[in-house]
Amino acid sequence: QVQLVESGGGFVQAGGSLRLSCVASGILFRLSAMGWYAQAPGKQRELVATISSGGSTNYADSVNGRFTISRDNTKNTVYLQMNSLKPEDTAVYYCNAHRASTWDYWGQGTQVTVSS
Repeated sequence: QVQLVESGGGFVQAGGSLRLSCVASGILFRLSAMGWYAQAPGKQRELVATISSGGSTNYADSVNGRFTISRDNTKNTVYLQMNSLKPEDTAVYYCNAHRASTWDYWGQGTQVTVSS
């Protein structure tokens, strides 16, 4: 059974930081691309950041320079370090595990709320 369990969301003031974690089980984590996506109320889910199985990263323009995605294959965990948070970062953040033509899984999401 595949599980992606996110944690680390919460309430923070603008300018603050949060670190999200996603622990994966039931997949060959080291072979999986991992990603973080955000869905704000009334909006579509959007890519925030991805990291390939080889460690290459990609960021949405809106978070580039403020957020950092990383992975620890020994812990089957992907992280999202979120700095200089803005109210517009408020969303439910979802973890994704993807391997082309093989698997695509989502976590249950963790709420991030940034107050002005």
